[in-house]
Parts: sequence; structure tokens; C-alpha cells
Amino acid sequence: MHELMINLDVPDLDAAVAFYVRALDLRETRRLFGGAIAELAGLPALLYLIEKPAGTIAAGEQPRDYARHWTPMHLDVIVDDVHAAVARALAAGATLERPPAEAGWGVIAGLADPFGHGFCFVEWRAGYDVVTVPAR
Repeated sequence: MHELMINLDVPDLDAAVAFYVRALDLRETRRLFGGAIAELAGLPALLYLIEKPAGTIAAGEQPRDYARHWTPMHLDVIVDDVHAAVARALAAGATLERPPAEAGWGVIAGLADPFGHGFCFVEWRAGYDVVTVPAR
């Protein structure tokens, strides 16, 4: 394996591009498949926003629903300053779900994008060494 692609379904591609460019300080690099997918750069992996209308069938034959939902997979975005990142994301239209909170290793805040997806900002102060245990 050589590459990681992050794919995120959204109901309105232009609105999602505008949000992620502004909230995470990303840049749109290209549109693919006739303009139905936007590629965004600025993270360690490319983020692909894929326009999929609400109600279309997703995995497990479930219709897509962009109301706020929980999922076991989400984005953790490592930032230098959680408070500044939260302010930028809120100005772009994010919802703050968990205000910045101190932890022994740094600061974390939980947010949601306008399309129902959750994400966190993480500011490492001590790095992974503080939370690491030996592999089994």
C-alpha cells in the first residue's frame, strides 16, 4: 500500500468545498468525474469530496442522510493551535460539539461540518509518547 485517500460523501459539492477550504485551510486542486468529485490538498492525505444527493442508496442499502450522525470513523486534524482552528471552523459554518479541553497530552475539540460529519482538532503538546503503550 502506498497511498491513503479520504472520501467524504456530501450533498452539495460546492458548499462542501467552500466549507473545507475555509474551515481546514485546504485548497481545491481539481475536479474529477465530470465535476462530481473535488480533490482537496493540505492534509497529509488528499481529501475527496463526493457529491451524493440525500436519499440515494449508500452502504447496506441505507439511504444517505446528512443529518448529524455518529460514525466510528472520523477525521482527527492535528493543528498547532486548537483555539484558532476552532474559531476558523466556526466562522466557516462548523458546529462546536465539544469545546477545547485540556488532556495530559494536549488539547482536543469536537466539531461537526454542515453535512453531518464529525471531526476533531487535536493539538499535541507531548506527542504520542505520553499515550503509547508497548505493542503486543
